[in-house]
Amino acid sequence: MCKLYWESSYEIVLSLMETYPDADLDTMGLEQLFHYIVTLPDFADDPALANDGILNEILREWYEEVTS
Repeated sequence: MCKLYWESSYEIVLSLMETYPDADLDTMGLEQLFHYIVTLPDFADDPALANDGILNEILREWYEEVTS
């Protein structure tokens, strides 16, 4: 599997869906999402580069993927 970087939000979402299939996205906060992402086995980016905008975009994409 390829390495995951912040700009690869869709690939991160796919990995999150596989790793955390029962995650409750309605109650998930950005801190928990951040932890989920940086602990993914293929995550290779600098955690310090994360910001609320990036995390909100990933959470939105994840929500859209599981509800569509």
